[in-house]
Amino acid sequence: MNTLRPGVAWWLLGPALGFVALFFVAPVVALLLGAFQVGGEGSAWGLQNFIAFFAEPLNRDVYWRTVRLAGLATLAAAVVGYPAALAIVRLPARWRGLVTGLVILPLMVSPIARTYAWIVLLGRNGLVNSALVGSGVVDAPVPMLYTEAAVFIGLLQLMLPLMLVSLVSALENMPADVEHAARSLGATPLQAFFRVTLPLTQEGLVLGGTLVFTGCVTAYITPALLGGAKVLMLETLLYQKVNSGGDLPAASVIAVLLLVTTVALNQLLRRLSAARRTRAVPASAVPA
Repeated sequence: MNTLRPGVAWWLLGPALGFVALFFVAPVVALLLGAFQVGGEGSAWGLQNFIAFFAEPLNRDVYWRTVRLAGLATLAAAVVGYPAALAIVRLPARWRGLVTGLVILPLMVSPIARTYAWIVLLGRNGLVNSALVGSGVVDAPVPMLYTEAAVFIGLLQLMLPLMLVSLVSALENMPADVEHAARSLGATPLQAFFRVTLPLTQEGLVLGGTLVFTGCVTAYITPALLGGAKVLMLETLLYQKVNSGGDLPAASVIAVLLLVTTVALNQLLRRLSAARRTRAVPASAVPA
């Protein structure tokens, strides 16, 4: 089998690497560095922009709301996604591909169309309120739009397929007989899940959790349409800072916060996964 020499390989990769560095890496680095630059170009460097950003109560509220809603959506996606992924994996092969395709199908639809569908459902005269009023459950339409609950529902529906795809892939790579072996040794279905299935598929959970959380904190369309000006998220605040106030340092701070928060969440999930894996292996099982 012929292989390229290292020098030739780097020459072939050079144009692609140069394109990525020039049009992707350089702008992102410039944006991130702008968060630490005080007083414009040629000025000092420091954390004053971050201090000024968090000194405003609105900015603090928006940041913690974004992290809270993204965390809740990620947790809900994991709770809903695991049973659904288990059901998909246990389907016959001819049906598994069809159901997996239906799971991926929403990812092919524009987020704008998917979010407007929730407006039709949750609006004052939407299907949900019409059903509640028509059945006599409530006397007047319930405010559902422009609330944190509406944003949470929209984000969960938007990002759930990413969790499902990650979990299905992890479950398909798990040996098929380990769960049956645990059950034959006396484990209940719940014990088999927490002590066998979950440890063996936790890498899929880490990947899915990272994808869902990152998608939630960086989403713009869904929070803007379902939350409006009442439920600001970091991306909608970023849009306001740039287009309304022209506050580029604050926009750079938000970009850094988005990056740091998603990386921190990924590292937290990985540490929890490693800690669980360590506890799953008893000390007596480790060879001397």
